[in-house]
Amino acid sequence: MKLMFVYLLKCADGTFYTGVTNDVERRFNEHQSGFNPNSYTFDKRPLALVYQQTFLEPMQAIEFEKRVKKWSKAKKEALINGEFYELPKLSKKRFN
Repeated sequence: MKLMFVYLLKCADGTFYTGVTNDVERRFNEHQSGFNPNSYTFDKRPLALVYQQTFLEPMQAIEFEKRVKKWSKAKKEALINGEFYELPKLSKKRFN
């Protein structure tokens, strides 16, 4: 069984990139080297690997990646900082 990982990269412009892979080190090096000029991260280097989570099932990793990609910057920062108690609060829509 091959492990899967969801990872977050912090870009030089302060944005985050969320991805899924079976080899975080290889994938990070590809992003950092500019392997794909069409990649979101290509012109946002240097990058920092700020979060990774391991999954045993590929579909769980893919589903989590898709979910995190839709999150706000604040919610991603809470995940990165291990502030899991903040996630539900950051998920609620605010009505004025």
